[in-house]
Amino acid sequence: MARILVVDDEPLVRSTLRQSLERAGHDVLEAEDGKGALVAYKAQRPDLVISDVLMPQTDGLTLLRELVELDPRIKVIAISGGERSGGTDYIAEARALGASSVAKPFRHAALLALVGQVLNPDIV
Repeated sequence: MARILVVDDEPLVRSTLRQSLERAGHDVLEAEDGKGALVAYKAQRPDLVISDVLMPQTDGLTLLRELVELDPRIKVIAISGGERSGGTDYIAEARALGASSVAKPFRHAALLALVGQVLNPDIV
């Protein structure tokens, strides 16, 4: 299927996403923050990046900007439990940068459906 990079500072979230995506047939890479994700992306060039938005160190929006600079056609799904913080709508900003998005908590079936849509936009 696809190579997917999962980026989240919470190990349980990464592990759960990995298991769900691997059961669906995907090859999964992991990073715990934006800095590690950028290194993994450059080394592995995954088909899709699924990234938390609110993370310490390099956050998901900074990561998304850097990834778009590397590859303007990159496919990203932004995930966040804190859509608004300090007057900033992080999900809206991620969408403006070209990402698809899903809010935590989410059902894995819904995320897998979104993964399918993002990877295969021409299939109805």
